[in-house]
Amino acid sequence: MSGFSAEWLKLREPYDLRARNRTVLDAVFDLIADQPSVVIVDLACGTGSTVRALSPRIKARQHWRLLDNDLSLLARVPSSSPPGINVTAVPIDLSRDLEVVFDNATDLITTSALLDLLSQGWLNRLAVEAAARRLPVYAALSYDGRVELAPAELLDRRIVDAVNRHQRTDKGFGPALGPSAAKTAIAAFERVGYAVTHGLADWDFGPADRAIQIEVLSGWAAAAREIGDLPQPEIFDWLKRRCELIAAGRSSLRVGHIDLLARPTGTR
Repeated sequence: MSGFSAEWLKLREPYDLRARNRTVLDAVFDLIADQPSVVIVDLACGTGSTVRALSPRIKARQHWRLLDNDLSLLARVPSSSPPGINVTAVPIDLSRDLEVVFDNATDLITTSALLDLLSQGWLNRLAVEAAARRLPVYAALSYDGRVELAPAELLDRRIVDAVNRHQRTDKGFGPALGPSAAKTAIAAFERVGYAVTHGLADWDFGPADRAIQIEVLSGWAAAAREIGDLPQPEIFDWLKRRCELIAAGRSSLRVGHIDLLARPTGTR
């Protein structure tokens, strides 16, 4: 799976927290509200942002198993937790060992910013394995291809189109679903008899959010360069103009994401 730096994860975490869909979150908390103790497995955990986002609102005793293949990120998972919360970091190659996720008793599977990196085959396996054990799955912050840049530039659309094509390249699980991930996931879970609650979870960056705008747009320029449809000087000039707008406090950016909770129902 393609790696992400700890610095990038730290930069985006407050924006992820703000973007998480409140209706979907409420459905997650309602699902486990009456349990005295919960075991939660977080896939592709990074440094533990999902724990930090959810744990303050869970009243039950919490046992988290955080799974990732990046040892440098797992090493940054806090070794101590508040009372009533136990966190265990587990190194695992999810592209190869999905079934290991289900070896121990679990009440909820979570993940953030993962579905758009997955192939359809891997996502189907996740849905089938979860359904076989009737486990709910909360998947947050899946990129869906919607982008709004202001002020608009003539090259914006072509850059975003290149980014969306790049999103579909192999990220370690086979050809990635990219912008269609959330829609594909909803259909996959509904096929195995799950009910799915979903909603928008967009990043919304204003003129003051300079650092993350620069990081996002720089990443897009690199992706467009890798796709190779646009001349490199045009990509460079586009990024230079956009960074000048950011520096002048004139830039805003919205990036579309979707959150979902898939939960078993009485039928299959």
